[in-house]
Amino acid sequence: MEKITDQLSRRKFLLTASASAIGSVVLKSCAPTPTSTTASPAASPGGSPAANVSGGSGPETTTLRLGYIPIFEAAPLIIAQEKGFFKKHGMTDVKVMKQASWGAARDNVEIGAAGGGIDGGQWQMPMPHLISEGLITKGKIKLPMYVLLQTSTQGNGIAIANQRAAGNISHLGQGIGLDMSKARAHIDKLKATGTPFTAAYTFPAANQEIWLRYWLAAGGINPDEDVKLIVVPAAQTVANMKSGTMDGFSTGDPWPYRILADNIGFMAALTAEIWPNHPEEYLAIRADWVDKNPNATKAVLRAIMEAQQWCDQASNLAELSKILSGREFLNVADTILLPPLEGKYDMGDGKSVISDRTKGPLFWKDGKGSVSYPYKSHDLWFLTENIRWGMIPDTTDIKAIVDKVNREDLWKEAAKGLGVTDIPKETSRGVETFFDGTKFDPNDTTAYLKGLKVKKVKI
Repeated sequence: MEKITDQLSRRKFLLTASASAIGSVVLKSCAPTPTSTTASPAASPGGSPAANVSGGSGPETTTLRLGYIPIFEAAPLIIAQEKGFFKKHGMTDVKVMKQASWGAARDNVEIGAAGGGIDGGQWQMPMPHLISEGLITKGKIKLPMYVLLQTSTQGNGIAIANQRAAGNISHLGQGIGLDMSKARAHIDKLKATGTPFTAAYTFPAANQEIWLRYWLAAGGINPDEDVKLIVVPAAQTVANMKSGTMDGFSTGDPWPYRILADNIGFMAALTAEIWPNHPEEYLAIRADWVDKNPNATKAVLRAIMEAQQWCDQASNLAELSKILSGREFLNVADTILLPPLEGKYDMGDGKSVISDRTKGPLFWKDGKGSVSYPYKSHDLWFLTENIRWGMIPDTTDIKAIVDKVNREDLWKEAAKGLGVTDIPKETSRGVETFFDGTKFDPNDTTAYLKGLKVKKVKI
């Protein structure tokens, strides 16, 4: 794991720098509870405490600190706060706190809310598992985490600069798209000149690096030999592309869409094209907090589930974009946020315009069923990809790690308390198929690894 830790900043946590924008206001007057065919919320926001909603005991505490990164995946956390869903379920002192980077979020959860940090929040996969195993923590100290809920699906993309400032190299018309085999000559030419194609992701060994690696490898391009990968915080990606320090990046909306609006780049691919209805980011909280506060945990889950239902309603997307546009949240104009929320992407570079709600971020339902439920099979894929690229040893018992970290049982209990009827019966979503025809069977991860042509692991 030296590769991961070498790339991470181990600077000490400074609360005023990394969490300066705290979305702490719970509205006194809230919109009506979202309607849903799968849930029957019993009270309006700001009304009854959790005991009256779920029929169980009230929360052991009303206080929780959750971190988030300013991308669409954070929307359910922000909406649960801003529309009063946390308060409705008895969690009257929940604050969602903006983090400067994924590294800062990791540092802050290590400190914990008692020390001025956070109890948990929004995470890329498999960060909660890596933190739990002490693979990306200071001093390799294990900090048990629980994965509780998936916040969203899709809403990610791989953006490419129109041209590189240094050398005046154009990336337009070079075949850079979903199938990267068409861009092989361009990639090889850049490598031969000693200035390889450089792409950024936001945190090592997690979602956005894995999307980049899968996309490149599917086109026969080795991400460890043919290109250069670097780490850049999500909110800095647009500025770095403008300055010419990178050729592309993988991150969550709205940042890929932003480069189109600013006319500095184009979209090579949406992750919705790479893996339709794919898992994205998750709510995970320190295990010690959850173990101490099981009722409060389920109250938080019910609140976020309601927020997810609200976020998924087409009639709410305009309001959602306005809320997220706030300076304390994404700080991006709602006119930039609304199109990708609606699944509208002008891909650029001569590619067809996409106008399909199912290709954008989804928060409650997608083409495979539940978005919110944390399938263990999805955790397994991310950890299998970590093995693929030598980020963790191939002897790692990833199933045992998933069984410790994934608390889908708490999701089910919370969903039942909320009145959700279509609860997944299996912890696996079954065999998954990617755009290049590759299939992942969670029951045989070794077969998946053996079938991959481009990889670092010797299997």
